[in-house]
Amino acid sequence: MRVVLSTWGSRGDVEPLVGLAVQLRELGVEVRVCAPPDQEFAALLARVGLTPVPLGPTVRSVVAGERPPSGADAFRLAPELVAARFATLTAAAEGCDALLATGLMPAGARDVAEKLGIHYVYACFHLSGLPSRHFRPGVRPGKPSPQDETDHRVLWEQDAQRVNTLYGGALNSHRAAIGLPPVDNVRDHVFTDQPWLAADATMCPSQGMTDLDIRQTGAWILPDDRPLPEGLEAFLDAGEPPVYVGFGSMAAHAPKDIARVATEASRAHGRRVLLARGWADLAPIDEVDDCFVVGEVNQQALFRRVAAVVHHGGAGTTTTAARAGAPQVVVPRIADQPYWADRVAELGIGSAHHDPTPTVDSLSAALTTALTPETRARARAVAGAIRTDGATVAAKLLLDAVSQGRPPVSG
Repeated sequence: MRVVLSTWGSRGDVEPLVGLAVQLRELGVEVRVCAPPDQEFAALLARVGLTPVPLGPTVRSVVAGERPPSGADAFRLAPELVAARFATLTAAAEGCDALLATGLMPAGARDVAEKLGIHYVYACFHLSGLPSRHFRPGVRPGKPSPQDETDHRVLWEQDAQRVNTLYGGALNSHRAAIGLPPVDNVRDHVFTDQPWLAADATMCPSQGMTDLDIRQTGAWILPDDRPLPEGLEAFLDAGEPPVYVGFGSMAAHAPKDIARVATEASRAHGRRVLLARGWADLAPIDEVDDCFVVGEVNQQALFRRVAAVVHHGGAGTTTTAARAGAPQVVVPRIADQPYWADRVAELGIGSAHHDPTPTVDSLSAALTTALTPETRARARAVAGAIRTDGATVAAKLLLDAVSQGRPPVSG
């Protein structure tokens, strides 16, 4: 059996797909992974013996500027990604049995699968963006909103029109070129009636959150057995567990002066600081030896040895910290990040800092909660409830769907 996995997005959109690819391969499946051509993603795939099929522009070229991408940038990127999917996936999926797509609105993936007559699955890593009569667009799932069900429906219809405006013209133009009829609702067409949710049920409960028939597999975790660098090991061994601070690929979205604010807030608690350089290029604020900077590192091992994890609230980082039993302070910036911040607070495993501009005092207050023995104990208890077999569940589900001859596309 042959399967194509496709994504375009940040590390949090790529690494889970690699975890699924590993599990599929262990079940005897030939896997091709189409991903953005960023060097770090190629290195991630190479680590497990896979060579990526480049898809679209690098993510870093889009998101790592001095300012966040604008609306005009979105209108340029959307048709570029649609064209890239039609071209790249058509070639990559030739002779395959299934195509699974995730990441930034993968318009074009289902259409290639439709043309080739192969099974299609849309997978997501959070509930934000899935239409629901229980919450409105822009409101985090599970959060009450004042509008009634009728207003919710109208707002979700407007959301669908927004997606149509971005992707509809390009999608239907490419569909026409390969002999397929137009679609009038790009969002629902991409999502299908039965999307997969690759998130842990403890961290992201889904029952009743949308009207779609969600298949929740659990998070797709890529095991990491890499040793920590010697210098980092020495720093960790030299004192009490430090506070980890990292914002991943949030370059333009990282809070202003976050390295200084986080360092001073951590020092106010008598804690050393471990800065993750990331795309925001975090760096020490002085020459004091209570601060250490790391690049690409095994977070699964590292987070078990820190006092707390201060981060942006990406699904991957949140889940990794939760699995490690590390208390968290989430400073959300965009997309699903506010949802994960809320879940961390609701579960009692850390704090949500929703103010987009942390100060030393406000971040210190959030750390006060995260660094209590009670929060640490709760974080360890929740860690024991998180399942680690999500990628295996998804791999078997995909194989079963194809082998049992279910319809090529659900919904």
